[in-house]
Parts: sequence; structure tokens; C-alpha cells
Amino acid sequence: MSTLLIIFYFLSAITLATAFLTIISKNPIHSAIYLVICFFTIAGHYLLFNSQFLAIVHIIVYSGAIMVLFLFTIMLMNLNEEGEPHKKMATKLAAAVSFGLVCFVMLAVFIKTMPIIDDYKSSGQDYQSIKVLGKVLLNEYMVPFEFASVLLLVAMIGTVLLSKKEKTIQ
Repeated sequence: MSTLLIIFYFLSAITLATAFLTIISKNPIHSAIYLVICFFTIAGHYLLFNSQFLAIVHIIVYSGAIMVLFLFTIMLMNLNEEGEPHKKMATKLAAAVSFGLVCFVMLAVFIKTMPIIDDYKSSGQDYQSIKVLGKVLLNEYMVPFEFASVLLLVAMIGTVLLSKKEKTIQ
């Protein structure tokens, strides 16, 4: 076994473990810390692919800016268990069905997607170049970039609305 393969397996194990711990952790701060560790190991995967620029940008953007945004959002929400109303069984069932449908759609998309590796070999372009990477991201993938920004904006608005105190009528 080569050294790169051992490093890949090690990073993969840590990535999967911290992603799983992010989901099952009861404390939201611990979940955020596990997510930061997961982001760093994903940056390690970028380094294994010899993509230093993406690794650094991933650390700066995700582990820095996005996680600070998540932590502020978690702190903004008052997560006291005593004051939290219990969710109805229908709500839990609807969430589980929605999750299953999203997983099914994502799996179908991944199965139908053709690999891009053949295009990379035939085109001969160096995707490590920041100039080429910028052109690809801002031309071909402009819609997903905008979608991600709108998604983050909606998540922040939703958090603010959830954290607002309801007025009690007396």
C-alpha cells in the first residue's frame, strides 16, 4: 500500500466519523466543531488531488466564514429544551419522507451523471490554474453558485424568524 492510499483512507475515516458525529450530536456547538473537523479533512482530500488553491479556499470559506455564520446562528437561536415544544408525529413523519425523497433524487442524479474524467484527458486544460478554474466556475456553474447564495440567505432569514419571541396575548 502506498503512502497516499494510507493517507486517503485515514482522511476518509475521519471525514465519515466527524460527519456522522455532526448529525447525531445533541449539543449544537459540538456538532459545529465536528463539522469544522470534517471541513478540514475534506481540504486534506483536495490536497491529495494536488489542488492546493481549492484546499485553501475551502478552509477559508467553509471553516472560516460559513462556520462563524453557523455559530452565530446557533447562538441566536435560544435552544433551551424546556421551552421547546414537542413536534407532532405527523411533522416527524413528513420530515422523514422529505429526507428520503431528497436522498432518492440525489442518488438518481449521481447515478445518471457521466464522469468528467474523459473530458479532462481529451481537452488537455489544466484545471489547477486559477484563471481556468474561475472561468469554469463562473460560466458553467454560475447557477449553482447563485443557488447556494440564495439558500444561505433563506437559511439565515429562517433562523431569525425562528428565534423571534412570540407575543403572548393577555
